[in-house]
Amino acid sequence: MSGAIVLSAGGTGGHLFPAQALAGELSRRGRRIVVMTDSRFANYATAFPGVDIETVPSSPMGAVTAPFKIAAGIVTAFVKLMRLKPAAVIGFGGYPSVPVMLAASLARLPTAIIEQNAVVGRANRLVMEKVRLVAAAFPIARFAPRDKSKIVLTGNPLRPEVTALWGAPYPQLHHDDAVRLLVFGGSQGARAFSLIVPAAITRLPHALKQRLHVVQQCRPEDMAAVREIYANAEIRAELAPFFTDLPARMANAHLVIGRSGAGTVAELMAIGRPSILVPLPSSMDDHQTANADILASEGAGWRVRERDLSPDLLNQMLTGIFADPADLKRRATKAHALATPHAASKLADLVEKLAAGA
Repeated sequence: MSGAIVLSAGGTGGHLFPAQALAGELSRRGRRIVVMTDSRFANYATAFPGVDIETVPSSPMGAVTAPFKIAAGIVTAFVKLMRLKPAAVIGFGGYPSVPVMLAASLARLPTAIIEQNAVVGRANRLVMEKVRLVAAAFPIARFAPRDKSKIVLTGNPLRPEVTALWGAPYPQLHHDDAVRLLVFGGSQGARAFSLIVPAAITRLPHALKQRLHVVQQCRPEDMAAVREIYANAEIRAELAPFFTDLPARMANAHLVIGRSGAGTVAELMAIGRPSILVPLPSSMDDHQTANADILASEGAGWRVRERDLSPDLLNQMLTGIFADPADLKRRATKAHALATPHAASKLADLVEKLAAGA
């Protein structure tokens, strides 16, 4: 096919994983893919085989030098886009996408943005009135564009490791079975879980502690203390600062405790697992609460604010939750029912129509 598709995304997994899914789908359709982002992309380059990379200057919006770097980024992106002559430019949010999407608008190229959260992010809000389409992973709760007709609900494109586990059967959980709990909080959220979760688990009934198997993400500086707490309580625990096979561990879990970033929520839906979600208090515009409420409001999990989450409260929740395996399985089914299938394919269809001028 003629005409490259330019994907522009922030340098974190939350923005790049959906871009990875769309890139794979478009590549299978014969499209050439160019990713425009900042230097942090080097950490994820192996997830985009055969993709051309173009770096563009950018800056967090609040930085003193932001106006100058964004202006330089717009000029750089404009020159590169004029050279590439892409069929369409697609933004995935994050501050590195801002200069690219503004340059694409100035160049009058077909444009769209992908919003992974229930609340439109700051970067996407800066450009959403200028683009032709807004593809939404979830119904938009706040900061929707003025022209609602440009919103298309596509779901969140998922990385291949997650789609391979779509609707995985819920693990058997009878009264003598091991109870598997997965805990992860991302780089910004793991510290709170390292303080609260072990303290709650050590207070569980003895019979439940004997059956419990915890897999928990911990910051390196918290690892020794958390390991000691679990060892003293004779609780089986596997700890690591990062899990490369997190989707598989999610599928293996009976319950997940985590933050409620868009990727986490979409993956819980896709695989179908019940969860206790604790929105990151510092999340921009409290978007993680809106994400968590999508699951909690449908009985697919629980949402607890971090300020309310104490070891005693979590202990009471876990004791009650694990006492009712049938309810856990029902919540797993409800979580999966909220998933949007074939999101990457739907989004690729949208991009193809945009590129064709439809």
